[in-house]
Amino acid sequence: MNYFKKSAALCAFLLALCAGAARAETMVKFATLAPDGSTWMKAMKQFTIEASSRTSNRVKFKLYAGGISGDEKDVVRKIRLGQLQAGGFTGVGLGEIAPEARLLDTPFLFKNALEIDHIYKTLDADFRKIFESKGYILLGWAEVGNVNIFSNSPVTRPEDLKNLKMWLWEGDPIAEAMFAALKVKPIPLSVMDVMTSLQTGMLNGVYGSPLSVIALQWFSRMKYVFSLPITNASGAAVISKKTFYALSKEDQKILLELGEKHFRALTLQSRKDNEQSIAILKTKKLQFTDPAGPAVTAEFERAGEQARLSLVGKLYTRELLDKVEAALKAFRASKKN
Repeated sequence: MNYFKKSAALCAFLLALCAGAARAETMVKFATLAPDGSTWMKAMKQFTIEASSRTSNRVKFKLYAGGISGDEKDVVRKIRLGQLQAGGFTGVGLGEIAPEARLLDTPFLFKNALEIDHIYKTLDADFRKIFESKGYILLGWAEVGNVNIFSNSPVTRPEDLKNLKMWLWEGDPIAEAMFAALKVKPIPLSVMDVMTSLQTGMLNGVYGSPLSVIALQWFSRMKYVFSLPITNASGAAVISKKTFYALSKEDQKILLELGEKHFRALTLQSRKDNEQSIAILKTKKLQFTDPAGPAVTAEFERAGEQARLSLVGKLYTRELLDKVEAALKAFRASKKN
């Protein structure tokens, strides 16, 4: 009798353990500056829905959009403290995690989307290792897009920037290096303070992708857009290494697979949306200005080279810079041939 009682108790205990394992789940709190309803958040919601479904709800997500968890630096800090587990970042936030990744944001590095795609694919493994060494796992790149200068007076050459009360994303070393190379003294502010500063006249020049400038409503205070992109802004979704490796290998594989799928689709959609945003800006009567000739374009590109070199040893190594530039040179040569 005791034998059967013990057996029944053991079975009940094992069943309880199995039931507990079946119910066990990981809640991933994910934050981003992207506004709810934006292309970015639509893609993120699709990713989370499919991830939860594919993992049978072993992995669930709670999303914090529109900067309600703070600026990107705040989100990085909260991930380190364990208050959040993941985030969607522009290059500024990625730089807080892995400064080397900012090389991809340096001014006038890329000339077209083919070059961008080639470099991201060629150096993907390198950057994944860098992120992991910092305590994060890259779920997927999600390009913000080409960045233009928006202003209340026309820009056609570097000298025109000196007349603007130009915004600088506070603490962004890439923008600091670029404006220093162009001999411009911008006004450093948090991204959360830009709209108020435009309304008060503290600023009359900003930069951003056409899509983001519309989403943030900054365009409503602008009259001109400089058509030459100053950079292509990177973006990515990352999850803390601690949270990621607490998942089963099966669930890890699912997250990486879905990250590649959804964030690549987001990059392609962002490019389309930015093209459509340019058309929208034109209907809003914003005037697009071009560089005043090839010599001026070359002047901007030289400033970009100067900015990249100034950041060697500060954000990334000369070896990494040479690797990217060599890959670009070889790619351009292959296209010419």
